[in-house]
Amino acid sequence: MGGLSIWHWLIVLVVVVLIFGTKKLRNVGQDLGGAVKGFKEGMKGAEGEADAAKAAGDAPPQQIPGRTIDAEVRKDKAV
Repeated sequence: MGGLSIWHWLIVLVVVVLIFGTKKLRNVGQDLGGAVKGFKEGMKGAEGEADAAKAAGDAPPQQIPGRTIDAEVRKDKAV
């Protein structure tokens, strides 16, 4: 009772095509496909950058010049 049959989906598809039209649905599909393609290329680019950084030897981060604070840690005896 809770599932939709193929006929229900066909009626929904016909209603959507009647409301939006085939041209607008085609444009939405092309935009969505382009977005997915761009995302995949971006992920490949990010992986390539990470691999290049590992191959370069990952230099340690540079220290920021500034003041050094000397301190001594002592443990007080409990009385």
